[in-house]
Amino acid sequence: MRAARTLVLGAALGSAAGAVLLRRRARSRDRVELYFDDGTLVTVGKGQPDAERLLSPARELLVAARG
Repeated sequence: MRAARTLVLGAALGSAAGAVLLRRRARSRDRVELYFDDGTLVTVGKGQPDAERLLSPARELLVAARG
């Protein structure tokens, strides 16, 4: 019984730590996702050609939306 509790507690702590790490990693990546009418998606990320041309206005919009 004690081993089962330890295993469950370890799994819960590991899941929580993994979730925190994934959120931090995802938050640090700048990217713009372009959705088209036909259902396709194009992701433009930092470092790609012409990315800054899209990322700069996107950052400004987010700042304005957040107040």
